[in-house]
Amino acid sequence: QVQLVESGGGLVQAGGSLRLTCAASGRTFYNMGWFRQAPGKEREFVIAISASGGSTSYPGSVKGRFTISRDNAKNTVYLQMNSLKPEDTAVYYCAASRHWVFSKIDEADYWGQGTQVTVSS
Repeated sequence: QVQLVESGGGLVQAGGSLRLTCAASGRTFYNMGWFRQAPGKEREFVIAISASGGSTSYPGSVKGRFTISRDNAKNTVYLQMNSLKPEDTAVYYCAASRHWVFSKIDEADYWGQGTQVTVSS
């Protein structure tokens, strides 16, 4: 069993930065990912990192703006978001998976409760 708790969300102006944190407890050597869900839209994949931290996966929409990292000694995963845009506004969810490459909702084994990110224009 894995418990995931996200933090670090908030309100930021366009062009600004935020760092989200996902703290994991329980059995934690999983591939980890971030997903997001905007109002009225389906949850979508943002970025993922392998259990060892040696590989990452992300779509082109966040390339160069978002970075994922992990500290396995602290059982923590980070999502650094730079150059934020209003369309990045969403609830961001941390997820754990045994699958790699991890990029699909149905590949997640565990989910956090989400943290709200709002980017104002």
